Amino acid sequence: MERDEGAVEEGKRRCKALKNRIETFTTTQQSSWKTTLFRLINSELSFLNRVSLSKNDSSLKLSSNIGYLEAVVHILQHPLVTAVSRVCKPISISSKLSVYIDVICSFNGNPIWFIVSDRNPRYISWEDSEKIRNCKGLRSKIVELMFAASESSVTVRPSSIILFFSNGLQSCILEDLRGEFGATDLGFGFCDFDCEFYDELEDEDSVSVLGRSFERACILEIKVGSFSSSRDVKLQGKDGETLTDLSGSLGKLHSDDASKDVNLGDSFCALVSALRSWSGLDVEEAELVNFDTTALVAIVSGISNGGIDRILATPESELRSRFKVNYEFMIGQVNSEIKKPIHMELMPSILQKRGVVCESVCSEFQELVSMCGGPKEKSRAEHFLNHLRVVPDCPSERLMSLPTTRKLALKNKVAFGTGDYWHAPTITANMAFARAVSQTGMSLFTIEHRPRALIGD
Repeated sequence: MERDEGAVEEGKRRCKALKNRIETFTTTQQSSWKTTLFRLINSELSFLNRVSLSKNDSSLKLSSNIGYLEAVVHILQHPLVTAVSRVCKPISISSKLSVYIDVICSFNGNPIWFIVSDRNPRYISWEDSEKIRNCKGLRSKIVELMFAASESSVTVRPSSIILFFSNGLQSCILEDLRGEFGATDLGFGFCDFDCEFYDELEDEDSVSVLGRSFERACILEIKVGSFSSSRDVKLQGKDGETLTDLSGSLGKLHSDDASKDVNLGDSFCALVSALRSWSGLDVEEAELVNFDTTALVAIVSGISNGGIDRILATPESELRSRFKVNYEFMIGQVNSEIKKPIHMELMPSILQKRGVVCESVCSEFQELVSMCGGPKEKSRAEHFLNHLRVVPDCPSERLMSLPTTRKLALKNKVAFGTGDYWHAPTITANMAFARAVSQTGMSLFTIEHRPRALIGD
């Protein structure tokens, strides 16, 4: 207990010293985020005081955040950090997605997001935990951050994300960051000993104290724009085979046809990157999401992938001649995409899940794309299917027990029933079928999206 008491008192001293440091910030630095830091430090002090008063309560374990707060303040005091706008707060990217950013500022004249970790390097994992639900690995967090960065409003959009690991990083994870995300080492004096500050001691004058050392820190920069380049990422499968995964790419990628490069689109590639790689995993072991034909079409459609401007620039007479009776339907989808981009809408639903599609849906989708899709739509379709697991048609018994009617068509019972069999939600625009199932009194897990059509793009 004596050693624990010493750790508690040391934590209190560090909290008070950190508050004194923040007080020394210049007037231009004293913004609303200073209040945020004081609130977090006071919360830490309250926790430490509770630990002190509960010496006999073994349930209160010492788990301090003071090291994290020291690292944040260390960054704020760097001479190249200016125009700090937000500290230790989340930002909303959409109604369903927000990300926590430790510091939003300018660094060396460029807009930057800082992400800070004070964890022991041994406890930083690359992949998600299969045993602990919602326990994300570093890779998943960075994929989410890169998507958020590319989709954030221009007022907060960074040119780079800087990762600050105050206690260093294991070499294997460092190599993964460099290989998959193009991370580069950042110098700029971050690893020097911290600045001097003053600590007030009882019955003594204030004394100068040398701050915490960050000489072991690992600081990496990931350029947001670097994900517009064409790059395949190599991952190792469970059996040691090399697998090609494009989850680190948010921009132009190579199609399987090596004779030409095809720009698949940033938002499409971001959506692909949100899906977890199968890497030899069995279907029974994974958290799944099931795609029906309408969802696959919507994901690869030219309307969803940058074709809106070309459509709106085309004379109405030409569009009516091209789409005939489907003209109004197509324009409605264009307006829907402008208001709510489909990839952005689907991202939270598929993030860090593994995708499945049943054989009959896969065949129907490939036939549709073959007949109606343009070159880019065909390339996106092939690319997306390569990231899904095609499973046999195996509709659940309960769904197949429903009578086959016009509203409860057999092909839809197979598509939705296969998702039901694997306990996976089905992403669909076919809400007529979902309503028909609901009217029978049966619950069915579906995720609705607005429809998009192939436009021969």
